[in-house]
Amino acid sequence: MEGAKHEIKRKSTEERQQMDELSRIRHSCAHVLATAVLRIWPDAKLDIGPPTDEGFYYDFDLEHRFTPEDFEKIEAEMKKVVKENQTFDYSEKSREEAKEYYQSINQPFKLERIDDIPESEKITFYKNGEFLDLCAGPHVPRTGNVKAFKLLRLAAAYYRGNEKNPQLQRIYGTAFKNKTQLKEWLEAQEEAKKRDHRKIGREQGLFTLSSTVGQGLVLWMPKGGIVRTELQNFMQSELLQRGYNPVFTPHIGSIDLYKKSGHFPYYKDSQYPTIKANEEEEYLLKPMNCPHHIEIFAAEKHSYRELPIRLAEFGTVYRYEQSGELSGLTRVRGLTQDDAHVFCTPDQVEGEIRDTVDLTLKTLRTLGLNDYRVQVSLRDPNSDKYTGDISNWNAAEETLSRVAREMNIIHENVPGEAAFYGPKLDFMVKDCLGREWQLGTVQLDYNLPERFNLQYIGSDNAPHRPVMIHRAPFGSFERFMGILIEHFAGNFPLWLAPEQVRVLPITGNQNEYALKIFNELKAAGIRASIDLSGEKIAAKIRSAETAKVHKMFIVGQKEIESESVSIRVHGKGDQGAKSVPEAISSLKIDISGRIL
Repeated sequence: MEGAKHEIKRKSTEERQQMDELSRIRHSCAHVLATAVLRIWPDAKLDIGPPTDEGFYYDFDLEHRFTPEDFEKIEAEMKKVVKENQTFDYSEKSREEAKEYYQSINQPFKLERIDDIPESEKITFYKNGEFLDLCAGPHVPRTGNVKAFKLLRLAAAYYRGNEKNPQLQRIYGTAFKNKTQLKEWLEAQEEAKKRDHRKIGREQGLFTLSSTVGQGLVLWMPKGGIVRTELQNFMQSELLQRGYNPVFTPHIGSIDLYKKSGHFPYYKDSQYPTIKANEEEEYLLKPMNCPHHIEIFAAEKHSYRELPIRLAEFGTVYRYEQSGELSGLTRVRGLTQDDAHVFCTPDQVEGEIRDTVDLTLKTLRTLGLNDYRVQVSLRDPNSDKYTGDISNWNAAEETLSRVAREMNIIHENVPGEAAFYGPKLDFMVKDCLGREWQLGTVQLDYNLPERFNLQYIGSDNAPHRPVMIHRAPFGSFERFMGILIEHFAGNFPLWLAPEQVRVLPITGNQNEYALKIFNELKAAGIRASIDLSGEKIAAKIRSAETAKVHKMFIVGQKEIESESVSIRVHGKGDQGAKSVPEAISSLKIDISGRIL
């Protein structure tokens, strides 16, 4: 049973009423699921059952431990509920009546959930058949409107997402408007399983996770190290061209540094416990790179003539994610960011934002991640979690929106998604299966320079406050690699491939010639290997295909006589023969051009 993520945040009355048709179907299907479970296991204790982006879930407390084998029985009962075509009937109770009801039927989690409902909101219920549930809706009119559903998996879920609370059993499912849509989605999920980066990473020896080392801490194996290094080299070359200066910072920092920046205690729940060296010294595993870069900037006096100052680091940071939230490379506890911070004058802000956006877009294009949307993540004016002067916030939000418009970037404004210190441009990338991931980000910050009293000397010989830009085109190497592995299904383009060429002699008679070609490839800087095993050529080809070697150079007696190689490309078959110099030159052109 896998671990479940934090529970979904409770929606406002307005948000619930805007629920689309598919979400209403899924929400209704969650109630059908609960109805069926209670019919089979009447002593089950219920918590919540919301719709999700991919379907729905419901949380249960039950002595019986669900297994996937139970799904057939539960789905059969759900189909009966659907066939009964029960109406979803709305009703209201006073707070006292609601509590008395749940006390009478011994549903403790529902009883506690009543206290979550603001005093200004009504206590509402929906009833289908014999099942009455504390719920604000909305739903489809009848259970008969739930026409296509499938139970998917089980998870352990702490009550209210808190590890100190009881562990419930969560049943995940999905539902669609019709069976055709459900079938298409299920087929896509099967394809997703084939592309799962955890599976491919294990098969290809890209990375590993060790419980001995610790949960969520990635060990990069040699082949994965090659891919990561190539990504880093690509980014490093871009940074040098764009005037960034490399810096290096430690993995820990004084707790006072993060208190000053606001990261502690703001992110306290997602940080590792502090490290107390003695009565006077207390440290924290670095959760962010930005305070360290600020201190580098502050270590020297600066003139306006020096600005912008661009500091870049491939810096590893640490977040204590709950174990149930960890997932391969996409959700980890130790992550390396392609992090950089630009310190500039107010007049330079727009130009620097443009350049960071351009770098992010180039990164996505280079890797073939062309399906994305951009959101301008703004503060929620009704929330008190944000810090800093309102006028600075307004200026920063307007700047980001204006740059997006002027660069003809289609975008949407999303209140409530800003960082606590400033708004940001988030690049939401769709992978080949249509799943969306937040990768690159560009953040505009007037607040941290204020907190740290950063200064530069202006043309008027007076001190001025710089503006700070945070940016990370990859986001993190871990998540970006996970997405790339699935995007390419492990079939990396030549420039990223851990093994670019494998030389395959047909028989032992060609070993000497094959070794000569292998050495020429190595001398040309190409990642090559050679198969000198006694296997037949068909077996050698199968082995290379399984390993997803990008190109195979096959050599037999004919190739020796013509001083050539026969070229085979993974997944595409034979590509004809070329002379050895021509074949190597072609490789170098494709690699340097980062051809996909």
